[in-house]
Amino acid sequence: MAWTYILECSDGSFYTGSTALDDVEARVWQHNNDPDRGANFTRKRRPVHLAYAEQFDRIDDAFAREKQIQGWSRAKKLALIHHRGEDLPALAHPKPVAGEPS
Repeated sequence: MAWTYILECSDGSFYTGSTALDDVEARVWQHNNDPDRGANFTRKRRPVHLAYAEQFDRIDDAFAREKQIQGWSRAKKLALIHHRGEDLPALAHPKPVAGEPS
């Protein structure tokens, strides 16, 4: 099993990650307590708590989802966290192609 997750940090920012650990709460514990296993971003923003988690059969799929979510706006991440899937299409902003007017 693998997970993609979003942590809410003490300063209100979000951190999106993925893990191959079976227990996503163990990964959250690492972010909060383990100096060798938590991300640099979360180390400076402790404590963190789990805001969203999505389970996958393969770590490759979890990592791809992590990268997708990392490109999203804060509003779109909040819609995902609050299970407002119907809002996601309206919050999608296609990035302009280089050389095209925005």
